[in-house]
Amino acid sequence: MAEVALTNVTKAFRDTVAVSDMSLTIADGECVVLLGPTGAGKTTTLRLVAGLERPETGHVSIAGHDVTAVEPAARNVAMVFQQYSLYPHYTAYQNLAFPLRSPLHRHSESEIDRRVRDIARMLRIEAKLDNKATRLSGGEMQRVAIGRALVRDPAIFLMDEPLSSLDAKLRHDLRIELKRIQMSLGATFLYVTHDQIEAMTLADRIGVLSKGRLVQVGTPTEVYQRPVNVEVARRLGSPRINLLPGGSLGIDAPSGTVTQGVRPEDVVLDDGGDTGEITHVEHLGAETVIQLRLKDQEVSSLAPVDRFFSPGETVAIRARPGAVLFFGADGSRLAGQASGGVLV
Repeated sequence: MAEVALTNVTKAFRDTVAVSDMSLTIADGECVVLLGPTGAGKTTTLRLVAGLERPETGHVSIAGHDVTAVEPAARNVAMVFQQYSLYPHYTAYQNLAFPLRSPLHRHSESEIDRRVRDIARMLRIEAKLDNKATRLSGGEMQRVAIGRALVRDPAIFLMDEPLSSLDAKLRHDLRIELKRIQMSLGATFLYVTHDQIEAMTLADRIGVLSKGRLVQVGTPTEVYQRPVNVEVARRLGSPRINLLPGGSLGIDAPSGTVTQGVRPEDVVLDDGGDTGEITHVEHLGAETVIQLRLKDQEVSSLAPVDRFFSPGETVAIRARPGAVLFFGADGSRLAGQASGGVLV
């Protein structure tokens, strides 16, 4: 594995800037997840690292070597796509072995067999090796697609939303498998997704992209608790953060506050403060989501399952001390948090 760095990289397609002046370093053995909506520049960033696109400005380096002008085949990277892209007439074994039989890689048949079976065991598909790709389930096909990248032992794995076409249960299972594999191999991952749960659970660091710009990079906890602006605050958290006018919930906001953000888990019900009317109750098993109307604002709260609330009920609402984020007119987060209505 190897360190990968993009330095002041810009890529445009005619009048559209897909990636703008991006600088990002993925450390050896690190998993960095790029999170953002469609069109944010996530896939273009992967393609720039892979060599499938060339930047207008800036440099890409792998293991300390500038590879900006190097052809994709010579970069020693492996890419996993959203679609499986398997050879349908090949067995799972043949699909896994295919990259090792490339003229660029000289491996003996015994070495190929060892690698294929090791990866199949790691992905828990050893019993499916003799099945044609068309006889595999969706989850099994994606495991083979991931295994075809893993078998090569590249400098970096580039993953372009590899789980997005799977159902929720398979996404959950493979997400856990991918993290286990990444940690056990000490592999360098650059992974892109629009799914915040994937980002939070897989990443050592998250990079939040917006309109081609890298807005914030940090650990999942840092990005969640200390978003640099309103857009990043919205990007992480389910239910989404409550964005209210400055001074709501009886909070003394710092000068320049236009919007204040409170996560649903930090909205406390029936405990003093303003009052609101419950409009909807959503039971999700381990937690209950309460939707309220506070004056002309909609507010979400996470309530304990042992508390019973009904639509139409009026309850008191307050923010948990120290949990309010403040944002200025341009959306940037302001210094300071509120604790019991007193700025600290």
